[in-house]
Amino acid sequence: MRNFIITFLVVCGVLLIGTFVLYQYCDSPVNRNSKKDVEFEIPEGMSTGGIARHLKDKDLIKSELFFIVRVKLNKPSLKASTYLLRKSMTTTQIIENLTKGSAYNPDAINITFHEGKRITDYAEVVAKKTKVSKEEFLNTTKDQAYLGELIKKYWFLTDDILNSNIYYPLEGYLAPNTYQFENKDVGAKEIIEKMLKQMEKDLKPIKSELSESDEFSLHQYLTIASILELEGSDEASMKMISSIFRNRLAANMNLGSDVTTYYSLQLPMNGDLSGEQFNVVNAYNTRALSMKGLPAGPICNSSMKAIRAALEPTDNDYLYFVADKKGKVYYTKSMDEHSKKVQELKDSGNWIW
Repeated sequence: MRNFIITFLVVCGVLLIGTFVLYQYCDSPVNRNSKKDVEFEIPEGMSTGGIARHLKDKDLIKSELFFIVRVKLNKPSLKASTYLLRKSMTTTQIIENLTKGSAYNPDAINITFHEGKRITDYAEVVAKKTKVSKEEFLNTTKDQAYLGELIKKYWFLTDDILNSNIYYPLEGYLAPNTYQFENKDVGAKEIIEKMLKQMEKDLKPIKSELSESDEFSLHQYLTIASILELEGSDEASMKMISSIFRNRLAANMNLGSDVTTYYSLQLPMNGDLSGEQFNVVNAYNTRALSMKGLPAGPICNSSMKAIRAALEPTDNDYLYFVADKKGKVYYTKSMDEHSKKVQELKDSGNWIW
């Protein structure tokens, strides 16, 4: 009898150990080192057995039977959806994911809008990523009735953007960032308002500074920021140039910013401009001697560091600046010093063009 009991206990122990080992094996990942996402879909009405076979076909589990038994015993509700799973996940982890459901959308698109780019550049990106044409996007940003709705909705949009001299009313107000949309069928207004909501979020920390300032209006700060974005190479140089612009305005000088000339003529910044082009008079070209003050509106969509630089200039007594081909900015106090620096850069091969 004693021998029987011992034998029975040994057999039970072996079975328990064997069951534990088998459980561990079946539950373990197919490939612990895999970092690749595997798209897995559960259609509406698919049975547990069907899900198990599908998982096995995708090489995501080691045993269909183990998966089915685990689901039958625990009775989780596996949700129809599309998932991103990995071969490094255990069967338990996979079941947990299938029970939670998934927000993954295989049709979702990401659109990245970079700082320093014009709204026309954004329109081209939209046209490449969605079914919205460049013309439709730009026309939507200029629609007067729609702009009226947006002004009522967003505190940072004012009647300043309705100035008839402005090329694109929302230029400078669309926050650079990467945005996700449900699919390519997204409309122009949804894209625009998602960017405006991000702008609202970005500006919130400095809302009081912008609203309470008696130096410039919010529209003017964004206009200055857009120029700084293109003229400066980093936040420090942007803050220096921000002060130079104030110095020039105080001295009743034109801003003399080349980047505003490119924008005024809607030309790409890929080559030098002629004297005739610099002297074109319009609401944007600050190189024209008769053009005093700020442009009618922003000339690109700025980063927050450029907006902060517009608000927080580094005090100096310079009146001129120029950057070399590597982005280093040089500051001078007189036209003579400025002209010499420009010639020096040209002679040394460091001129931007």
